[in-house]
Amino acid sequence: MSHTAVILAAGKGTRMKSDLPKVMHPIAGRTMLSWVIDAVQATDPERVVVVVGYEADRVVSSLPDGVEHCVQIEQHGTGHAVSVALEHLGAVEGDVLVLPGDTPLIGGDDLQRLLDEHRSEHNATTVLTAVVDDPHGYGRIVRDGDGHVTAIVEQSDADAETDAISEINAGMYVFDAVELTEDIATLQAGNAQGEYYLTDVVAAVVARGHTVGVVAADPDSVMGVNTHRHLAAAAALLRERINGQLMDAGVHMEDPSTVYIDSGVVVEPGASLRSNVHLTSGTVVEAGAVVGPDVSADATSIGSGAKVWYAVLRGARVGAGAEVGPYVSLRPDAELGEGSKAGTFVEIKKSVIGRGAKVPHLSYIGDATIGARSNIGAGTITVNYNGFEKFRTEIGEDVKIGSDTMLVAPVAVGDRAMTAAGSVITEDVEADAMAFGRARQVNKPGLAARLRARYRGDSAQ
Repeated sequence: MSHTAVILAAGKGTRMKSDLPKVMHPIAGRTMLSWVIDAVQATDPERVVVVVGYEADRVVSSLPDGVEHCVQIEQHGTGHAVSVALEHLGAVEGDVLVLPGDTPLIGGDDLQRLLDEHRSEHNATTVLTAVVDDPHGYGRIVRDGDGHVTAIVEQSDADAETDAISEINAGMYVFDAVELTEDIATLQAGNAQGEYYLTDVVAAVVARGHTVGVVAADPDSVMGVNTHRHLAAAAALLRERINGQLMDAGVHMEDPSTVYIDSGVVVEPGASLRSNVHLTSGTVVEAGAVVGPDVSADATSIGSGAKVWYAVLRGARVGAGAEVGPYVSLRPDAELGEGSKAGTFVEIKKSVIGRGAKVPHLSYIGDATIGARSNIGAGTITVNYNGFEKFRTEIGEDVKIGSDTMLVAPVAVGDRAMTAAGSVITEDVEADAMAFGRARQVNKPGLAARLRARYRGDSAQ
């Protein structure tokens, strides 16, 4: 049987105390709503519609192709939100899956179990529930003496007996489309919140003598996010899932509790992640690479056998067997060839470091190409910016750049050439040449002693 999915995402989320719509808050590199949409799409619905309201344009712009939306201009409760969705959908048949957009831990398997139970038992309504230690804030599942669901009571409307119930409503349902349309039209706002509750549909179903189906879920899977505390707790659970799946696949983690990996990151079996590693969207770590401790990598590829430690990498490419760190910044379009090195206190941006080339320490390399096996001495800078435009530096293969060399771009240094330490290179250097770009040293005998005597004398007066 076919089904349609409705995701409720209209609220601001006032307890988040943020101008960002609640469902747009990020978790593991994606929005909460994105995780929910993925879970829904895993059930293969005919249509998916997201009910938006607060900052509607912002939420709509995040939706993937094929996902519809409708606008709940004024928010009058979950029942009202579903009525807006039904009006958008028109004459809909089959089943309707309804769930909130602030439950990023829900999986497609839980939703599929909900649908399967609904269909196998021919229920008019089936509800996803969970038994939790602290049910505060959730609607309670009220059952009769035979265990049948008789009602769902919201926290604000619960008496002391109902408030003590630990089985909560996860806010996820499957309805028969025709009956849902009829029942939504009869909802009243006679409750503490003055809202139209979708949960009142359950009472209507019971009143007609129908059985309400129930599927129990793991409490973590149905966790709703209403505050930043909730968001952090959900992120920790999601991180545990991601890290667990990677370790089961053969990734070594020194301390999984300190490893943060976004959705979409690829870490191959055989890679090793040490403590305090953050890998964000678009990053790939190949087998045999050792990353960490203390590494942040975004949209970066790290080749097999590479070693990266105490470093920040953004939009970079690290070749197989290359070494990065400690205290390195690789900025966008920094590309390190196989077996190359970026060492202590080095920054590289929009540059290619050739196979086996080394930038060992205390250097800035920007807008440059460094050929294979070349060595860049400590304190070297490619002077790539004149205040108006950027220029490139081209360094050939097997070049030796002396310490504290300033390469004023545009400039080229030929294969096997050398520069003297402390040089300012403003002209091209031909292959096999030695370039000196510094003033001749002059020694003044006794001048240091005379200066000391003069200044000591001045301070004594």
